[in-house]
Amino acid sequence: MSFLIDCPNCGVRDAYEFRSGGEVTSRPEKSDDRGLWAKYYYFKNNVAGKQDEWWYHATGCRNWLIATRDTLTNKVSNTRLVED
Repeated sequence: MSFLIDCPNCGVRDAYEFRSGGEVTSRPEKSDDRGLWAKYYYFKNNVAGKQDEWWYHATGCRNWLIATRDTLTNKVSNTRLVED
């Protein structure tokens, strides 16, 4: 099932133009133990509802953005470019 993502640079586009980078999480510090790093890499919250996700506009502007997507309906309610 496809859905639409509103790219801040290119406008509303089909999700097939993008590549998912997964949900937005906080990266552990270099000094944190292996357990926290394992959780960061392998554990996903997978909420039933809205969550922030990384998306890369592969066939458009080639920028990373963060989209708030409802996982139940796939409706994207907000997008913003990732700032350096």
